[in-house]
Amino acid sequence: MFSEAAIRLGAFATIFIAMAVYELWSPRLERDEMAGAWKARRWFTNISLVLISSVMLRVIFPAAAVGAALWAETQGLGLFPALGISPLLAGILSFVILDFAVWLEHVASHKIPLLWRIHRMHHADNGFDVTTGLRFHPLEIVLSMVWKAAVVVALGAPVLAVLAFEIVLNGTSMFTHSNVRLPARIDRVMRRVLVTPDMHRVHHSCIGTETDSNYGFNLSVWDRLFRTYIAQPRLGHEGMKIGLDDYRGRSTAALLWALALPFRPLRPRRARQGSVEASREVT
Repeated sequence: MFSEAAIRLGAFATIFIAMAVYELWSPRLERDEMAGAWKARRWFTNISLVLISSVMLRVIFPAAAVGAALWAETQGLGLFPALGISPLLAGILSFVILDFAVWLEHVASHKIPLLWRIHRMHHADNGFDVTTGLRFHPLEIVLSMVWKAAVVVALGAPVLAVLAFEIVLNGTSMFTHSNVRLPARIDRVMRRVLVTPDMHRVHHSCIGTETDSNYGFNLSVWDRLFRTYIAQPRLGHEGMKIGLDDYRGRSTAALLWALALPFRPLRPRRARQGSVEASREVT
């Protein structure tokens, strides 16, 4: 039987290669920071970050969220076992609730200064491609796992549901950050349920109201429900500036720079430009 780590690694490698090939075949944007030497440096840094995070996570949480689910199951802990909910229904509810929990965590990472200090490294990437979906500070990965494990234990989430969620979360992070061109019609239909690359790219805009929108990675319902959804960037995808105004240039693609960013002074968030309503578009 394959271990949880082997299953996740196989899924990760398959999705990463697929999206990387798709980007080469049909790129959405053509920009200097996503080509040539700059791209190579970004890819080295972003892939290095996910490797460092994975090692750190395995040291601190050897079994991660799936291990938390196994432990809760052996202890008979959680809301669902207490209510006698069937495994199938518990699995579906766990998946949806965990998706909301990750959305809520993402919102908190923007609203709470201490968490933004860590999370801003993700947004400091001046490019936007499949490796941006890997660019999270190891501290953020550890904090995220603590939060997910707490939710898993509180729910008594089934092990298979947690494993499926973790695979989907990793996969959708790479998909939604990919520099791929989806046909407009497919994008329009898909984003009614799922987050698409064009939808999430808005979240990486330098315009404050757009950065504070489209927090989802998988289900798009949460942004619509809590009115944090913006359909299109005000300047268009070709005209939008990706990243953060305070952090521009090739230094943002350096590994040591990225690792050190949470420990540097937190600059005041720049005044928001435009309004949310100005950027909204009904789809």
